[in-house]
Amino acid sequence: MSLTRQPRLTGPFRTAAAEDLADLYLQGATIRSLAARTGRSYGGTRALLLEAGVTLRTRGGGIRKADG
Repeated sequence: MSLTRQPRLTGPFRTAAAEDLADLYLQGATIRSLAARTGRSYGGTRALLLEAGVTLRTRGGGIRKADG
């Protein structure tokens, strides 16, 4: 299995990528799924989301109520 590095994002390309990722994240995509989709690392994807001004969701989702 070979991993290839994605090219470094700079300038307007970085801004556009961050905005695209932010839109998908706000629609419900996870950071991990966005990283896999773009071929970037989790940390790099998270950094782009933060640069776009996204407020990240908490880990693990909401509290579930017991049935009954």
